[in-house]
Amino acid sequence: MNKAELVEAIQGALGKEATKRAAEDALSAVLDSIVKGIKSDQKVQIIGFGTFEVKHRAARMGRNPKTGEAMQIAASKSVGFKASSSLKESL
Repeated sequence: MNKAELVEAIQGALGKEATKRAAEDALSAVLDSIVKGIKSDQKVQIIGFGTFEVKHRAARMGRNPKTGEAMQIAASKSVGFKASSSLKESL
């Protein structure tokens, strides 16, 4: 499912009176709120769905796949998602 299909599903769930624009605005509001929550609290927990949180990756040594030369990979941050047990059970 891509974003356009998700917007259509939201529009269907909201009912016949909901416009595609309203569904798109609702999705954008939810996604923006998750991003803001991750930036400020480092964690967003949605009961019954899962938890988004910032993952810290330490600096490490790696290899350039083209040359095989050893190189330093800088520390970085990424976003991780852990599904709730109820979401896992529904699958």
